[in-house]
Amino acid sequence: MFTIDPMSRTPVYGQIIEQVEKFIALGILKPGDAMPSVRNLSVELSVNPNTIQKAFNELGNSGIIISVPGKGSFISGDARSIISSKSMARMGEFKLLVKQLLLAGCSGEE
Repeated sequence: MFTIDPMSRTPVYGQIIEQVEKFIALGILKPGDAMPSVRNLSVELSVNPNTIQKAFNELGNSGIIISVPGKGSFISGDARSIISSKSMARMGEFKLLVKQLLLAGCSGEE
């Protein structure tokens, strides 16, 4: 399910976070679904377990996953709305970029 691009400029933990968010947005991962264990994912991707743990910590801090001691990590019920609000927060950046492109002479079609 998860893949790592070793040539990407995005760090490995960032790639994992992006993929989890994408899978949730697409409905592949749903609230309550179990995440793979850190150990299994590190073996599958040939990545240091600390890197996987860093990604899981970031996802947990943002509320996208919930860790249950002794049971594993699960997609939170609010994950989709959290991802949606993150995307909406970036809309301001997008609007500014479009304005700059229009001022630079790009047409609306471009």
